[in-house]
Amino acid sequence: MPALQYPHNAVYSCHYHVIWCTKYRRSVLNAQMQARIKDCIHEKQEEYSYIMQECEVLSDHVHLLVSIPPSKSVNQIIGRIKGYTAHILRSEFPELKSRLPSLWTRSKFVATCGGVTLEVLKRYVENQKGV
Repeated sequence: MPALQYPHNAVYSCHYHVIWCTKYRRSVLNAQMQARIKDCIHEKQEEYSYIMQECEVLSDHVHLLVSIPPSKSVNQIIGRIKGYTAHILRSEFPELKSRLPSLWTRSKFVATCGGVTLEVLKRYVENQKGV
């Protein structure tokens, strides 16, 4: 089971698997760019209020396993990460500007990660009435 987080007034375990792609799913991210994206995501953890559990960058998309507190919006955090990484990469690797109008697509895939199935949770909630 993933570690629980203990901020000021809540205990939580909110983990997400997020995937986003390069514009037009083009394979433009070389090894140096992939490493820089990981560095960017790692360095913004405290400022953006998330914990990077795992990250894998491929030539045309990113997989991120991330913990985000319930007080924050997953959509906003991922939007900020995508914006920051695009800004840094397009400034450090100018060739990206000529190959794509923007680095990332607007869309993303987000799934929650948990230790039990939805069916187990449904049964747990249903059985609370009798307790």
